[in-house]
Amino acid sequence: MEGCVNETNFVILEEGVMAMDVIGQKINEKKLTDNTDAFYVADLGEVIKKHHQWKMTLPRVKPFYAVKCNDSKPIVWTLAQLGIGFDCASKNEIAMVQDIGVPPERIIYAHPCKESSYIKFAATNGIQMMTFDNKDELFKVARVHPTAIMVLRIVANDAKSLFPLSVKFGATLKECRQLMECAKALCVEIIGVSFHVGSCCTDPQAFAEVIADSRTVFDIGMSLGFHMNLLDIGGGFPGSEDDKITFEEIAAVINRALDLHFPEASGVNVIAEPGRYYVTSSLTVAVNIIGRRITIDSTNSNDDETDTKKTIMYYINDGWHGSLKFEYTPLKPIAFKKVSPDQQLFSTTLWGPTCDGSDCVIDHCELPELEIGDWLLFQNRGAYTITLSNKFNGFPGPIANFVVTKEAWEILQKIKKENQHPTEEQVQGEL
Repeated sequence: MEGCVNETNFVILEEGVMAMDVIGQKINEKKLTDNTDAFYVADLGEVIKKHHQWKMTLPRVKPFYAVKCNDSKPIVWTLAQLGIGFDCASKNEIAMVQDIGVPPERIIYAHPCKESSYIKFAATNGIQMMTFDNKDELFKVARVHPTAIMVLRIVANDAKSLFPLSVKFGATLKECRQLMECAKALCVEIIGVSFHVGSCCTDPQAFAEVIADSRTVFDIGMSLGFHMNLLDIGGGFPGSEDDKITFEEIAAVINRALDLHFPEASGVNVIAEPGRYYVTSSLTVAVNIIGRRITIDSTNSNDDETDTKKTIMYYINDGWHGSLKFEYTPLKPIAFKKVSPDQQLFSTTLWGPTCDGSDCVIDHCELPELEIGDWLLFQNRGAYTITLSNKFNGFPGPIANFVVTKEAWEILQKIKKENQHPTEEQVQGEL
């Protein structure tokens, strides 16, 4: 059914075979061996599909994938073959991306607060582009990496984002001139402006507002003699259909704002730092029910008849400390067994496998009565799950499986060939 690609540790599926077929096959194999270990299947074809959507919807914006979102090597390798850039936040992320052959010019060190030793590592490995938002960072860079080209990160209105970031990072508009004058005095080059509207942004207008602010900062930089040619619009893009806003809605606002403040004739290069957008929908986790507790609550009704209410707690072998963190995408368990449409549903709580009393995966959901040994699936688990997992209580987390459909693999090879031998039109587009 499958063919293996050893160098990147993923499997090319035979024609007509999909990722969900692989999940079913693995569950059936585990039933034969009493192996109930949790696992996940990541569909690299989803990543490729998302890239195509990005190019069609935000054609002027070059993505620099946020490695922190999911640093699994097959995913990073696939994105590298697509020709995109990478947003790295540490020495280890830079090393990992370069280890798979990504050149320095496709990397931005997009952390406003960096260790001096990490800056030195970036300099040694040819990384020039990095961000800052305060004077002390400029002094560090001037001392350790004086030839760096800097991007000034400014504050964005992230009040309507699930996870705001401006409380920690970003210079205000009032601070920008002073920071740029400081850079000038230190002979540190500034080439552009960056921002981040926060993770899980639900207000597209947040992008429009801060793009307008970026124009103001660009003009300040140009008045001071800086060659301002880069706008980094950060992340915050939705990654699944369960998000409150669509990628297309956000893209429409961004495109209008760019046309108004940074038209193509301006010559400004526009990049972004998507993470969740690329990988959320790629990964499905399969967990096993390893324990169960049923509670029957009897109450007397007004006519003296006794009503009974059944509630169920299931204990599963992956949880909050593993890949089932709930912050970004709502968890919707799917029972991997035939369930009739009229089967009764019960109030259910799902618990992870650890001794931690806060390891509650879902406090309340409606599920049919299931048995120990049954399987549950959780989709849209590709972002900020594996990278944030730990081995609390010695539980190792789900076993990784990476697959790509034959059709998606052929598309990837075509894109890879185009990136190696670009047409004249593609070259002009890059310039």
